[in-house]
Formats: sequence, C-alpha cells, structure tokens
Amino acid sequence: MNRTISFTKRNFLEMRRDVLSYIFCVALPIVMLIIMSVVNESIPKESGNTIFRIDNLSGGIGIFSQTFTMLFTALMVSQDRSTSFLTRLFASPMKSGDFTGGYVLSMLFISTLQSVIVLISSWIVSLITKTSLSVPGMLMAFLTLIPTAIFFIALGMIIGTFFNEKSAPGICSVIISLGSFVGGIWFNAESTGGILLTISKCTPFYYCTKLIRASIHLDFSAEQFLIPLLITLCGAALLILLAVYCFKRKMRADLQ
Repeated sequence: MNRTISFTKRNFLEMRRDVLSYIFCVALPIVMLIIMSVVNESIPKESGNTIFRIDNLSGGIGIFSQTFTMLFTALMVSQDRSTSFLTRLFASPMKSGDFTGGYVLSMLFISTLQSVIVLISSWIVSLITKTSLSVPGMLMAFLTLIPTAIFFIALGMIIGTFFNEKSAPGICSVIISLGSFVGGIWFNAESTGGILLTISKCTPFYYCTKLIRASIHLDFSAEQFLIPLLITLCGAALLILLAVYCFKRKMRADLQ
C-alpha cells in the first residue's frame, strides 16, 4: 500500500508540473460550458432543444472533461515506458497492482477536482440563467462521476501500455471525438433514432453520459439510471482488470 501511495504522489506531481493538464483538464471544459450555455440562450424556446440547457449540459461536460484524463493517463504511462523509469521500478518489489493503483489514484484525484470545478461552474451558470439545478442532483452526479472517471482512466492506461508517447495522443483524440459524438454529449441521442441511436447504445460512452444526466435530474428509473450504472460499473471493473493484466504482460515483454 505504501508503494502505491508513493507512486501516486509521484504521478500527481508530474501532472501538476504540466501546464497543458490545466488547460485541457480544467480550462477547456469550463470554456465549453460557457460557450454552450451562450449557444443555448440563442436557441429559440419553440424549438424544444434543451440539450445545451445547464441541467443537461453539465452532465455532458462532466463526461467530456474526463476524456482528457484518459488522454493524460495514456501520455503519462507511454512516456514512463519510453524511459528507464519504469524499467528500474519494475526491478523493485512493486507489483503490477501497485503501478495500476498509482496511475488510477493520481488521475482519480485530478478527475475529482475536475468534477467539483465543473459542477460548481454549472451551478453558477444555473443562477445566471435562472435554470433549476438542485444541490442533491449535483451531489449525486459527483458520486456517479467516480466510476465513469475510473472507466476513462483505465482506458487511458491501456492505450498508454500499447502505444508510445507519439501514437497515444492520436488514439485518444479519436476516442474523444467518437465518445463525444456517439455518447450524446452534444446532442440528444434518443431523439435521433435509427442506426445512430443503435450505434450509440453499443458504446459505453452513451451510458456514461446518460448516467450523469439521470443523476442530476434525480431520475432513478431502471432505463435512465440503474442500467447505465450497471454497465458503467462493469465496464470500469473490466477495464481495470484488463489494464493490470496488459501492463504486467507488456512490461515483462519490454524487459526481455
């Protein structure tokens, strides 16, 4: 446990030194929140489009911001693999679970701060736009943002395990774009229907976004909350186990 905590502290310090992490993990989600809120004010109410209304937008932005924790997790792991840092550590008593725990906990801490900032910013916007955004709903959203964060962090770790620091950002960019689109962050996936909705329902991003929005609205129905929660939890657990396994196998192969 002490080894995991020490490695967590090291990873957090590395992230804190990176200016880009502040820009993409904190500043960009807030900027998008403000821009989309301004766009929402320009949409005629007669259109019935509420996807950019703050009670719907805040959940989408929460998931959108977590895709960047995936990016920086992948970068950190791939950069560590490209140096002799992990090689030296792998010769130490540290196990694969210690490495995975160190990466996940450090990024989870950052993602938690990120979620707090997004939700507080959303609450401020709701006061300005006079839109109802309940405190219990935001607290519930904060709790459900934890398993979605683990999902994206584990995914980033897997990408960083198999790709180098030059390829990993490109792969993550594709996933960020894909997740934003099929996850229904910028549009109401249910209203589209047809093949697009079918594709969205085949991806975990759709259920992550749906879970957070249901949490904010305190909608605990099976379709809106329970099923997305189950899929998200299972996906996060599966990816964590896969990340530990893949990281262990890859590091052994690199040491040979």
